[in-house]
Amino acid sequence: MQTASTNICERMDHSQELSEFKHGTVIGCHLCNKSICEISLLLNIPRSTVSGIITKCKQLGHSNSATKW
Repeated sequence: MQTASTNICERMDHSQELSEFKHGTVIGCHLCNKSICEISLLLNIPRSTVSGIITKCKQLGHSNSATKW
């Protein structure tokens, strides 16, 4: 049985923001040709979040995207 504290750590709350490190990791995985689903499973974040980060990255350009978060 999981306690509330481990459950919170394992799942991303809708209001919780990702760290700069996780944003960079998503972008790095994308640049290494990982699929949205693979990135989502690897980092335990929703596919919609991964997709949004990748979309924003494409709009801003890869070199500028990490500094815009």
